[in-house]
Amino acid sequence: MKILIVEDEKDLAKIIKKRLERENYTADIVYDGEEAIDKTIVNEYDLIILDIMIPKKSGLEVLRELRDWEDKTPVLILTARDSLEDKVKGLNMGADDYLTKPFAFEELTARIKTIFRRGVKEHSNILKNGDLILNTIDYSVKRADKVIELTSKEYAVLEYLMRNRGHILSRSQIEEHVWGYMSGNNTNIVDVYIRFLRKKIDDQHEIKLLETVRGRGYRMKVIKDE
Repeated sequence: MKILIVEDEKDLAKIIKKRLERENYTADIVYDGEEAIDKTIVNEYDLIILDIMIPKKSGLEVLRELRDWEDKTPVLILTARDSLEDKVKGLNMGADDYLTKPFAFEELTARIKTIFRRGVKEHSNILKNGDLILNTIDYSVKRADKVIELTSKEYAVLEYLMRNRGHILSRSQIEEHVWGYMSGNNTNIVDVYIRFLRKKIDDQHEIKLLETVRGRGYRMKVIKDE
């Protein structure tokens, strides 16, 4: 999952990014409202963590523009402004949650996971496709009841494919979403990780879940529950 951190306190922003990456998220940082808008135009994010008191454009101005454009990216406001009026205003403008500083990082990650659960069709912490099951809380993966050990990047690629199962994802989409950058045709990192996943997810099973769509990218085959 890819998160945009909009925070002008640079040390805090870097700490949040580091902690999120430990939780297997990919994170970008911007330090003002104008840069936040620019970033959302050229990148797709699963969540925006947004401070209100930022330069050039306030967090609420950023939020208003996103919602005026019908951008439905979840927004978690993270700010020192803790009045009830501020909270109500932010939520009424389209924020999905509101957390005040100072905060415990454990609470932030819990709020993030709650927001992500709202955004998926499954009404639990579980992503399921046939006999492949991902637990998005403890990052465990099973197929046919057998535990599969994945690295953090393998898991991130697999979760992205699972959340978009049935849809073709280009190499650049996967690379930008998981690693936070696009390097064009100068790397085969996505192909390498798909190969790793196939060995762990598909090789021992008759039904193959990971599909290559020639010239376009990769797709997680949709398997209906029995």
